[in-house]
Amino acid sequence: MLELAVEKREKIGKASKRREGGKIPAVLYGPKEPAMPVALNESDFIHVWNEAGESAVIELTGLGEPKEALIHEIDRDPVSGKIRHADFYVIEKGKKIEVEIPLVFTGEAPAVKELGGTLVKVMHEIEIEVMPKDLPQEIAVDVSNLVDFDTQIHVSDIAVPSDVTVLTDPHEVVALVSEVKEEEEEPTEAPDLESIEVEKKGVKEEEGNEDSAAAPAEESA
Repeated sequence: MLELAVEKREKIGKASKRREGGKIPAVLYGPKEPAMPVALNESDFIHVWNEAGESAVIELTGLGEPKEALIHEIDRDPVSGKIRHADFYVIEKGKKIEVEIPLVFTGEAPAVKELGGTLVKVMHEIEIEVMPKDLPQEIAVDVSNLVDFDTQIHVSDIAVPSDVTVLTDPHEVVALVSEVKEEEEEPTEAPDLESIEVEKKGVKEEEGNEDSAAAPAEESA
């Protein structure tokens, strides 16, 4: 299990100075854990985040008895992308946790390889209930059963460890293969030459009528 050292924050303010010192402000909380403001080393947190993400239990040290927790949420600067704050969800000992686990698609779909279709990943994570010690970091989805454009993989088709309970609706579609359809060009209608000639003739007649109407006015002048 990954470890991360934290220290209690006595003062809530001056977060910018804390970040300048290489620290990230954070808070930890849980069902049996009152919210507590803490701070942690930025580089250490980034290392743990890259390894664990939101789907692995980490051990928080530095506050007396170690606490098992999940990285529940992080806040990033919209411009620089740097992490500004982190939330930790402290797990109650002896209790199962509910968490969303990412799906990893494996294998090759015959409908893609042989029929030229496109693999559509409808879902990218599912919600499960599990004891913290048995929490998987990811769940594999084998797409080799997608043999045609009618076959679909549902949540109920995913193989999970026996100690994992899936909470997502079993009827939800996880993946399928979509048929690639070529767009047909609409035929261009040939111009009606007779109508064009009639239009030109009408314009000439109108111009002739205007000239004849103006002639008497010039003579009377």
